[in-house]
Amino acid sequence: MSTRAAPPHRFVYSSDGVNLATYEFGDQSAPTVLAVHGFASSALANWHVTGWTRDLLRAGFHVIAIDQRGHGLSDKPRSPADYTMEALVDDVLQVLDAYLLDEVAYAGYSLGARVGWQAARELEGRISRAVLGGIPDGDPLKRFKVTDARAHIEHGTQVDDRLTGAYLTMARALPGNDLKALVALVEGMRGGPQPGPENAPAQPVLFATGSKDGILEASKALAAATPNGGFFEIPGRNHFNAPTSRAFRDAAIEFFRGGSVGSGRVEVPLLC
Repeated sequence: MSTRAAPPHRFVYSSDGVNLATYEFGDQSAPTVLAVHGFASSALANWHVTGWTRDLLRAGFHVIAIDQRGHGLSDKPRSPADYTMEALVDDVLQVLDAYLLDEVAYAGYSLGARVGWQAARELEGRISRAVLGGIPDGDPLKRFKVTDARAHIEHGTQVDDRLTGAYLTMARALPGNDLKALVALVEGMRGGPQPGPENAPAQPVLFATGSKDGILEASKALAAATPNGGFFEIPGRNHFNAPTSRAFRDAAIEFFRGGSVGSGRVEVPLLC
């Protein structure tokens, strides 16, 4: 875990007026990795306290990390209309423009990986390669029961659906999360563009999923369907603790340095 103090945040303004908290680490003249966190997490929780920023800086990279809208110190609107995939991808573009970044490598986990899939397609000239962790094909949010979640938040009604309960548990895990905003995000993201074989990005993409994650096989299938995709199985990790894996960090850094993908894996040694 990184004990280095995080830099102060800097707000970037989205196209629709949402304040996006961003964090800059390292030498601006170095190659940049744009880091985008998962659902109910934050830039610092996903990337800084887990050691990613420390190791990326040691490897010679410059890092920009984003609190996605609805998370961290960014604004938390409560309307599902504010959480379309189009809006989240445009947030990425606004951050790139605000920091005058012509080209970056992209690191995304879970929700950040889904955004990265679409961003790589739409911003092909700006994203050179991507590491997408914890991403399955299809739409995992279709099963989320929005009405039950809202009843639970407002009235304490018991949630019987396992997936809905798991998302609410994630949302409560980080102090400062706004559950109503995060439920709005789930509703807004459902039914939008989803990763699949028919819309794979053309850039080199390293997929990484924990060996104990229930979406492992779906992630492998997505990697196999991506023209320049490779896969790294994160040893001994599930969906929630995969970002803490040193093996995952090492594989991503080697890939960002230009390591090849092929035969379903990135060609780096496994470290526990």
